[in-house]
Amino acid sequence: MSNTAILEIDGKKYEFPVIIGTENEVAIDIDKLRGTTGAITLDPGFKNSGSCKSDITFLDGEKGILRYRGYAIEELAEQSNFLEVSYLLIFGELPTQAQLEKFENDIRKYTLVNEEMKNIIDGFPKNAHPMGILASLTSALTAFNPQQVNVGDDKQLYDAVCKAMGKFLVIATWTFRKNMGYPLNYYDNTKGYVENFMRLMFELPTGPYKPNPTVVEALDKLFILHADHEQNCSTSTVRIVGSSHAGLFASISAGVSALWGPLHGGANQAVLEMLEEIQANGGDAEKYIAKAKDKDDPFRLMGFGHRVYKNFDPRAKIIKKAADDVLAELGVDDPVLSIAKKLEEAALQDDYFKARNLYPNVDFYSGIIYRAMGIPTEMFTVLFAIGRLPGWIAQWKEMRLNKEPIGRPRQVYTGSPLRPFVKQDQR
Repeated sequence: MSNTAILEIDGKKYEFPVIIGTENEVAIDIDKLRGTTGAITLDPGFKNSGSCKSDITFLDGEKGILRYRGYAIEELAEQSNFLEVSYLLIFGELPTQAQLEKFENDIRKYTLVNEEMKNIIDGFPKNAHPMGILASLTSALTAFNPQQVNVGDDKQLYDAVCKAMGKFLVIATWTFRKNMGYPLNYYDNTKGYVENFMRLMFELPTGPYKPNPTVVEALDKLFILHADHEQNCSTSTVRIVGSSHAGLFASISAGVSALWGPLHGGANQAVLEMLEEIQANGGDAEKYIAKAKDKDDPFRLMGFGHRVYKNFDPRAKIIKKAADDVLAELGVDDPVLSIAKKLEEAALQDDYFKARNLYPNVDFYSGIIYRAMGIPTEMFTVLFAIGRLPGWIAQWKEMRLNKEPIGRPRQVYTGSPLRPFVKQDQR
């Protein structure tokens, strides 16, 4: 392949470098396009534009491939754990046992949240959406940690990472406690990260709480699968906010807000809302499968297919087994989950769905697991945010260390041309 691309405008030709990634991804470097031609590209949604070079995540939607730092997601989910994968994403290599133990212990140093944060959470109404609370609390952490992180100082950067990993988990679970009217819990430094999530959520002062190991294992896998996903909406938001040299907590807060949308992290919530709607209307799964096949019917199955993966979502293959294990272990008798299993069976066997690659995706199975655990639908995206946190941190860190310029997209103006001002009494 040629190492240059030629663009012709009004008979004049311009050459631009062609960059090839380590997995043979091809990109035309148009960094000097406007300066040399006076033109810009128009790419709504940036679906054809690369905003950066990144060493973190490789994704091939056509082949159903997802890798973190070169490691296949299947191997990481099977053999690793969430904190180990977090270290890999943020620092570039799998940790030694000593490095992992130090990482976990250093996170524990920062799990205590300032008591004044309780004043902030008390100001929210009981029915406030957990993601709105989480975005606000994450932003508020900036006030309690006002010092800018010097990304050139390894210790400062490492401490900032551990602080974000420690405090974010706690305030994320506080959004649930607020919603339920429970007293706020504190991290137990004698227990693991994912196990702490379970007890932070569900342990009450009225009695001991012991997390189910099968559920903890499933959650650990889910957090790994959600940890990063290349330049998606929330991740690119974190990078562009951070490109102004906004702090880590402010950038993460922006990522939380972006993740909240139903077209992004809110998709697993939309799955359960769809299942509940089917149940409320008689629970006839076959009827809704027929509606989904009818091109004239506006109904769409949520949690099937994926905008990036044109084949089976590799994360869904992994989490399907975990979902089956959790349902079997907990013995949940829930008509909504029964509908989910019928839809899953249809999508995996029906030629209509198979021909269109409309397979259940990770949002479908994560929603099932969360429902079986007794987690309210409004909390689903909060759990997604906990999993995505190390990816956001890694992307923010990479962007700052690479000294990327401040994000400043261009536009094609389509408004009125110059016109004279009309005085008010003449309008």
